Amino acid sequence: MEARPTRVPLAKQVGDVMGSWAWTEPSVWTDRMLAALVTGVKGGVWFSLIDKVYSRGNLAAATAKVVANRGAAGVDHVDVEAFTLHADAHLKKLEEQLRQGTYQPQAIRRVYIPKPGSDELRPLGIPTVRDRVAQTAVVHVLAPIFERDFAPTSYGFRPNRGCQQALERVEELLAAGYSYVVDADLKSYFDTIPHERLLQRIRAKVADGRLLGLIESFLKAGILDGLQEWTPSVAGAPQGAVLSPLLSNIYLDPLDHLMAAHGLEMVRYADDFVILCRSRQEAEGALALVQAWVAENGLTLHPTKTRIVAASSEAFDFLGYRFDQDKRLVRPKSLEKLKEAVRAKTRRTDGRSLKVIVADLNRTLRGWFGYFKRCHERVFSRLDGWIRRRLRSLLRKRTKRKGMSRHGADEQRWPNAYFAEQGLFSLKTAHARYVSPL
Repeated sequence: MEARPTRVPLAKQVGDVMGSWAWTEPSVWTDRMLAALVTGVKGGVWFSLIDKVYSRGNLAAATAKVVANRGAAGVDHVDVEAFTLHADAHLKKLEEQLRQGTYQPQAIRRVYIPKPGSDELRPLGIPTVRDRVAQTAVVHVLAPIFERDFAPTSYGFRPNRGCQQALERVEELLAAGYSYVVDADLKSYFDTIPHERLLQRIRAKVADGRLLGLIESFLKAGILDGLQEWTPSVAGAPQGAVLSPLLSNIYLDPLDHLMAAHGLEMVRYADDFVILCRSRQEAEGALALVQAWVAENGLTLHPTKTRIVAASSEAFDFLGYRFDQDKRLVRPKSLEKLKEAVRAKTRRTDGRSLKVIVADLNRTLRGWFGYFKRCHERVFSRLDGWIRRRLRSLLRKRTKRKGMSRHGADEQRWPNAYFAEQGLFSLKTAHARYVSPL
């Protein structure tokens, strides 16, 4: 069946309000507010929201989420455990500051994490725990207002949506004959979002000056990079900040609607998106539209990573997968990330029992398979073999044998069945059950 072109929906009809919006924070979104959300408020603009942000119920709910997510300490060196020891006092002070308009966020601590398969480092921003609580409270208030009108082509950081649904949509479109792909990459997107234009998009739906000022203060809190001096934030919404995913969707939402208005099939997850087309000509037109919109909105397309792909003969990557004609493989960087995790858990000097090592490995493998289960069978059989070789090398050292595991004798000493008896999770077996469930 031919995939139907995307259409951006009009406002939802009043119906099972709580069923559709059960994910909203109940201390903020009462039935009355939800009804107003669904039917629409006058002029489409919301007033008087700051009191919803600093309500004790909202701050308590926000604190619970921050604690559950854990995470590192910010520039004040107060971690989640230290914050929870005096949570009541912290929340009382935070409520008073937000109510009186004296709250000021602290600078964001900049850290860098390695990009798998690359020498590059990815910058992350870590707000203080207190600021993460305040940002979460703001998200509780703002998210439903913007979610109501977000385009269905966006799958990242949204309720009841995610990578798997985005991948399913790409599969549907490829199967329906959309064989040309605009594979786009926004260069340093999170660090380059123009603040004033972003705030303009928020003002289109929010007219509470104090809330707008609070959001702006988060955007301009500044960065503390290592032991260097504080530097101002002139653009961007740093990855790692609680507000950033929502703000990034707000900024790119007009692009979603623009593509849909032109009958183009875009699938977007945060700043990662592809546009699937029926012909190269259509793909070239789509790319031209994206290039014009990106330039007009103060962003930059990566010059070497943005391209048009003929999916029938070329491969493209999306959300960790490699779409290689009729095969679904793992993007090399994603595969290397798994291997790095497995290597760390199977060092030949690891003194833990094999049972403990296997149990530790299984937690990683089950989670990884849950995401990459759509891949071709050969991915899993090869990984299973590589993981068993890692374990055989470990066992060789324990039995005073030199060198790494090799084919032949080691496979006889410790056959595949041996590791199955130890409870090792088999990716190949899990995949066979996934494609042919009983």
